[in-house]
Amino acid sequence: MKFSMFKAGRRFAYLVLLGGVALFDFISFDLVRRTFEFFTFEQGKAVVEDRMLPRAPSPEQDMERYVGEALLGPVSLDLAPLFTKGTRLRSLLYRDRVIYADLSESAVLPIPGNRDVLQCLEVLERGIRRNFPQAAGVKLFIDGNEIIF
Repeated sequence: MKFSMFKAGRRFAYLVLLGGVALFDFISFDLVRRTFEFFTFEQGKAVVEDRMLPRAPSPEQDMERYVGEALLGPVSLDLAPLFTKGTRLRSLLYRDRVIYADLSESAVLPIPGNRDVLQCLEVLERGIRRNFPQAAGVKLFIDGNEIIF
């Protein structure tokens, strides 16, 4: 009886210690939750993926990190990327509450899953608006040419 109480107390202490470490980890790392929208390969259904990203010192760097992560594609192997692998963020500016994002020319190449490029650009714009509500507008460019939806 005495031994089992000691064993249960030790397990509880380990659990409290583990919880304390997890809480300290969560507080000490300045993370922010970001949502990304991708499509399934088979049915083409939209799926939202959550990621915890480190908070950057400025909102503009946060936005750059978000768009860069969206261009890298989903974590899950069941989901298709929005753009081809060669697509990069050429520049991003945040001025007067408007986000200007310029993507490389490979953003217009055919996308896996037979989706329209404009549909993928709309998904990227929606994701930016959802994750950065302080922005009044989003303007996307491909190789310096503005995309008008």
